[in-house]
Amino acid sequence: MKKLAILLLIAAICMPIFASAASESASTATAADYSKMSLDQLKSAIKTIKSGTLTVATSPDFAPYEFYAIADDGTPTLAGFDMSLAQYIADYLGLKLDVIPMDFDGTLMELQNKNVDLGIAGYSPDPDRAEAMEFSAIYYEGGQSFVTTKANASKFKSLEDTNKKEYSVAAQTGSIQMKLASQFSPNADIIALTKVTDIIAELITGKISGAYIETAVAESYSKNYPDLAIVLDVPYESEGSAIGVSKGNLALLEGVNRAISQALADGSMANFVAVANEKASGNIIEGLLN
Repeated sequence: MKKLAILLLIAAICMPIFASAASESASTATAADYSKMSLDQLKSAIKTIKSGTLTVATSPDFAPYEFYAIADDGTPTLAGFDMSLAQYIADYLGLKLDVIPMDFDGTLMELQNKNVDLGIAGYSPDPDRAEAMEFSAIYYEGGQSFVTTKANASKFKSLEDTNKKEYSVAAQTGSIQMKLASQFSPNADIIALTKVTDIIAELITGKISGAYIETAVAESYSKNYPDLAIVLDVPYESEGSAIGVSKGNLALLEGVNRAISQALADGSMANFVAVANEKASGNIIEGLLN
């Protein structure tokens, strides 16, 4: 009995040590370590904000990426190819999906503060954001555009034409487009607006001269607002969209990249884009419901 008691005492002392060692081993695993794991092993290694749930921040004013599609009975539902991809990733990893709509700059802040697992909002993999998040592989190749109204289209033959003091140029707060506005139109009156819907409204009513908007988004808005004109392509070295992953969560990053790879390979991503473009041309709401 004494030997048994001693063995039990030793076990009790050692278990926390072993558990600590295992935890330390998991926390020091590298991206290469996760890449060698089977999918089942990777699923076990992935840690999320809420166990069993993939929490995603998005900004639903960015059709066809994310927006609200309105059903015949008037019910709004989050839609867009980003939302379809989010569900695909959650299913691939065996997780429930919880999407939290917010303003675009809020998605960046919540991800940086690790209050969400992913930010999926048409992010460009800007190096300046690398300290705040991990970037997934590119899942959609896009572009950047300068947009104005058809009435003003003749004024903008080149990006140099946007760089004049008499023009007011808008871009979304916290976005890559704001950086592009500062780069190509520094002498203009640059206006930061929270939502793309606000930018479109200001354009249509003549309160601003033009705006920097992601090309696919601009094309989507132009279907519903015939007065809009996409007049210039804007060069940007990091073309394409990536998912933002909570900084340091390399297991989740590996899982997201595997899901993206499969979605591109099996044709799912192409289908998500096609369906989103079709829905975006219908009855939609762009922006937060409240």
